Amino acid sequence: MTGGARGIGAATVMAFRARGARVAVGARSLASFDAFVARFEAADVLPAVGDLSNREAARGVVHAAIEGLGGLDVLVNSAGIFAEVAFADVTQAHWDEAIHINLGGTFFCAQAALPVLAASSGNIVNVASDAGVVGYPLGTAYSAAKGGVVNLTRAMAVELAGRVRVNCVCPGNVETDMMLEAAARSGDAERYLAKARARAPCKRMATPDEVAAAILYLASPEATFTTGAALVVDGGGTAGF
Repeated sequence: MTGGARGIGAATVMAFRARGARVAVGARSLASFDAFVARFEAADVLPAVGDLSNREAARGVVHAAIEGLGGLDVLVNSAGIFAEVAFADVTQAHWDEAIHINLGGTFFCAQAALPVLAASSGNIVNVASDAGVVGYPLGTAYSAAKGGVVNLTRAMAVELAGRVRVNCVCPGNVETDMMLEAAARSGDAERYLAKARARAPCKRMATPDEVAAAILYLASPEATFTTGAALVVDGGGTAGF
């Protein structure tokens, strides 16, 4: 589980644990892993610490999980970053970070896990975004990366059919620390959050647990004939006006 120390990733770790799974929690640092363990009283999870912005580090995270668990049945790629930047203001550094972590990390973690997942007839669930399905203003680099995750999922599903199932979820706005951080950076957090809640026809944001439930379904035996799917969890936000 990459990005497992907070937000959607943390909720998904707890959902898998509740069903008896052994879980390796991917985190950027040992400090963030330790904070997760303390917050959720989850002393039984294993650390898989590293930066996903380059191929070798991403492979190291996956190999740590495989070694700690003694194998792998499911890889959930949940690690991601988000920042609102106007198109004209996107720098090389912002572009590289958004693409390398959101898309590159997903690709290289999946690539590293493939031999073990193929041996276990396992599956991959990628966390994309509704921004990978529709355009997101002030989020061109993020939208490009998450759109890449959606089509990466489809391409992998076709190429790996019969060996490893590959699906993704596309959450809309979710009540996470990352959302709160974006709100704080806006200069008017309450207005930002109100706008985020109003964006979907349901007039609220998703909870991390609601997205985790979708991930759990795609990873489960109930979804054995589902591969290449992009399951949108957005309160109707991309359905239309």
